[in-house]
Order: sequence, then structure tokens, then C-alpha cells
Amino acid sequence: MALLIYEITSDFPKTEIYGLTSQIRRAAVSIPTNISEGSGRNSDAELSRFLTISMGSASEVEYLLQLAHDLKYITKENYTKMDSDINEIQKMLTSFIKRLKS
Repeated sequence: MALLIYEITSDFPKTEIYGLTSQIRRAAVSIPTNISEGSGRNSDAELSRFLTISMGSASEVEYLLQLAHDLKYITKENYTKMDSDINEIQKMLTSFIKRLKS
């Protein structure tokens, strides 16, 4: 997902380099980064905390994709695929968090 976000955002207007482009890239990279960091911790509680942070970043990406689509920075086809991908990531994170808490 992060790689696709980088690819898609490279076509965003240059005026967005410090705005939307930067924000969506940071949020997209934050998802796997927090999963990695949480995995390196010594407890399920810590892992769960980092997965929850990843979920927040996924929600941020979801909104920013919608905004980019509304601004016509991404095509309907790309938006549909990426929205589906982020929803799948959110489902996986939710399932993992629930398993850790049970």
C-alpha cells in the first residue's frame, strides 16, 4: 500500500508537496512502521497499542484518499482499488487487535 501511495502521489500537483502528498505518504508509511515497532515489543499489550496506532493511520489514509479523489488528483479506478486495499488492512488490524485482547 505504501509503495502504491508513493507512486500515485508522484503525480499530484507540485503545490501539494508539503500538504496532501506529504500527509498521505506519512500516514501510509506509519501503518507498517507501527506494526513493525509493536512486533518488537515484549508484550501483547504493547503490540496492541501499536496496532491501534496503525489503525488510526489507516483511517487517516482512507480519508486522504477520498480527499485526493474529490480533488481529482487520483482516478476513480485508483481510488476504488486503494480504498478497497485500505479497508482490507483495517479489517486485518481489527482482527489482530481483537485476538490479542481475548
